[in-house]
Formats: sequence, C-alpha cells, structure tokens
Amino acid sequence: MFQKIISQLKPKMQEVIDKLGDSFRGIRTGKASSALVENIAVNYYGSKVPLKQMANITTPDANLIVIQPWDVNSLGDIELAIQNSEIGINPSNDGRMIRLSLPPMTAERREELVKMIHKAAEESRIVLRNLREEAWREVKQLESQKQITEDGRYQAEKELNKLIEDFNRKVTDLIETKEKEIRTI
Repeated sequence: MFQKIISQLKPKMQEVIDKLGDSFRGIRTGKASSALVENIAVNYYGSKVPLKQMANITTPDANLIVIQPWDVNSLGDIELAIQNSEIGINPSNDGRMIRLSLPPMTAERREELVKMIHKAAEESRIVLRNLREEAWREVKQLESQKQITEDGRYQAEKELNKLIEDFNRKVTDLIETKEKEIRTI
C-alpha cells in the first residue's frame, strides 16, 4: 500500500533535482556558456519569451557570448532584458547582434558563486525533506486507518529514509561538480 506513495514521491523528488541542475547551468563558471542567458525572459510584443526562442546564441570563445536575434527589431528588448537580469554583464549592441564580453572572474566572485550554489542546494534539500514529511504523514494515516501494519510502517520509513539519502547524495554530487567548475581557472 505504501509503495504507491513512494512511487508517487520519486518523480516529485527527481523534479527538484532537475530544477536544481537547471539553475546551476545558469550560473557562470570560468568560461562562457549559452546557458547563462538562454532563459532570460524578454518582453517581446507584450509577452515574456525566453531568449533562446528569439535568437541564435553562440560562444565563439571562452569569454564571449554572441546573441543574434531572428528579428532585428527585438535587439532593444533583448538588450534591456539582459541589463535587467542578474548576470551583471553589460551588453554591447552593434545593430545586428549583441555581444556579452565576460570579464575574468575574481576569487571573491568565485566564492560568492559557491555560496550561491550552496544556498540553492539547501533550498532544494528543504523541499526534498518537506516532500518526505508529506509522504510520511500519508503512511502514518494509512496505519491509523488500519490499511497497513506497524511492520509496514517501519518498512515505509526505511524506504523513505533511503530515498531521501539517495536524493541528498544527488544534490551533493551536483554541488561538487558545479563547485569544481567554478573554482577551475
């Protein structure tokens, strides 16, 4: 009976890990990446559109991102969206494309980014714990309704603990990988 609760919990937990991985891809490392800007929301004809749906984004070298919009009239909107985003880079507009020149990262900035990924990871862990707690309440409710035995509750608790350990390990792996990328000069 409790297996259904656990099987419904796994995709929710995986979604948390996927979102954390996506947010990590948007954090700048030592080299230019299109992931840094592709999800910036641009106000385009009254609606918010991700930059990757409006332009071709390339990284010709390690310190440069080039954004070439399909509609040249949207250059101003894209430039404004980049300036208002939290990446902290001023765009250079030449009338046909936008160039983002990434300055070399300082040691201080690297440490800020590491703190930022740890904060995001802790928020993900909190969400995972809340999901586990929700499932645990459902298991205890099943026991109080006599749909599972005390042994079933212990088995469910054991499986929930194993599940949370596995997903916490995934969070830790993501942190270690991203921290290594950030600290690499």
